[in-house]
Amino acid sequence: MELNLKRPIIFFDLETTGIDTVRDRIVEISMIKVSPDGSKEVKTRRLNPEMPIPKESTAIHGITDADVADCPTFKNIARSLADFIGNSDLAGFNSNRFDIPLLVEEFFRAGIDIDISKRHMVDVQNIFHKMEQRTLAAAYKFYCDREIENAHSAEADVTATYEVLLGQLERYPQLGKDVKELAEFCAMNRNVDLAGRVVLNEKDEPVFNFGKHKGQPVAKVFEHEPSYYSWIMNGDFPVHTKNIITEIRLKSLGK
Repeated sequence: MELNLKRPIIFFDLETTGIDTVRDRIVEISMIKVSPDGSKEVKTRRLNPEMPIPKESTAIHGITDADVADCPTFKNIARSLADFIGNSDLAGFNSNRFDIPLLVEEFFRAGIDIDISKRHMVDVQNIFHKMEQRTLAAAYKFYCDREIENAHSAEADVTATYEVLLGQLERYPQLGKDVKELAEFCAMNRNVDLAGRVVLNEKDEPVFNFGKHKGQPVAKVFEHEPSYYSWIMNGDFPVHTKNIITEIRLKSLGK
């Protein structure tokens, strides 16, 4: 069973220096671009993260500082990567919570604003967790009846992720094949920003999802405590989160 595509969708996986979407960097990215006509294009690049790769991370993906010493930085390839992505929807395994936020942060650091507001984001892990509660390796074994060879390399993992989704479509026909419907099914929270620091409440109001003002409307918090905005802007928050919060603040001020 194939996906019902109205525009391209890119399955991607990142190998990184760590799991902090603000501080850590990409050391390898692999993408499978699936077009509506069924054709596929694969791109895999190793990148110099411009910071040491912790040994704990190397133990997982096997990539060392020496391996990427002569590789381009993300900024070097950011424009060509953005052109390759184009208007594609995005998919991955745990991508809504990690890969997409980190990728967007890298683009911001490179001076490129990737608009994700109109893209559908399909997180294969969310489908798997809602249906079976497993990991990528178990998902591949469960849906594809095969073992992942060279696991924790970006290309092996992203290929497995794409094949797992196709297996999920076969197993759960009620999911349908439309990317928009899959993205809606994958949504675990009604996030306003990628990191989930701001979510929509039952009245569709943006509310804080962290800290002392958790559950309170963002606009009302800024009305009563304007300094909270400055605290966030000076804090260690993702750029995308800061941009979203700034948009809400300006809208509340009528600007």
